[in-house]
Amino acid sequence: MALYSRAVVFMSFISSLMFILAASETHPFSRSLSAHKPWVPAKHREKLTHLHFYFHDIISGRNTTAVRVAGAPASAKSPTAFGTVFVTDDPLTLGPDLGSRLVGRAQGMYGSASLAELGLVMVMNFVFLEGKYKDSSLSLLGRNNVLSEVREMPIVGGSGMFRFARGYAQVRTHMITAEQATVEYNVFVYHY
Repeated sequence: MALYSRAVVFMSFISSLMFILAASETHPFSRSLSAHKPWVPAKHREKLTHLHFYFHDIISGRNTTAVRVAGAPASAKSPTAFGTVFVTDDPLTLGPDLGSRLVGRAQGMYGSASLAELGLVMVMNFVFLEGKYKDSSLSLLGRNNVLSEVREMPIVGGSGMFRFARGYAQVRTHMITAEQATVEYNVFVYHY
């Protein structure tokens, strides 16, 4: 019995030692960090922020902000313009009127990615130009089913005040014509 007890203790010791050695292993390109540190000042802790703005996508006219950069011959025959790609530098404003206060720019691209409905794949950086979030950005990557009343798209990252951002954008079309669209964005993000 004593031999069995010693063997169990010895095996426990070896297992613990292996665990400690494995946990302390370092790599030249990474290290483990604790996400929860109660001694971190409040200003550096994760917070939830709600942003509200309007996105103005202008595809024709004098002040064009979205330019078609690709499309196959079949895109012109497709009811969804499948395969068409636009690059944007769209204004983000405080209110739905294009003349309201400019708070940022939506820089990126979107393309028609559905044969059956008007579904866009959007890759966009919201670059903020004023206030507390000046020179910070949020990155959106997701599917925009344009004809749905309300859509959700993921926020997958950010920079500046939005480092480590994650969340979602809730989107509603405010107004749409052949030349432009105004879209309301409610963005909810966790960030540090």
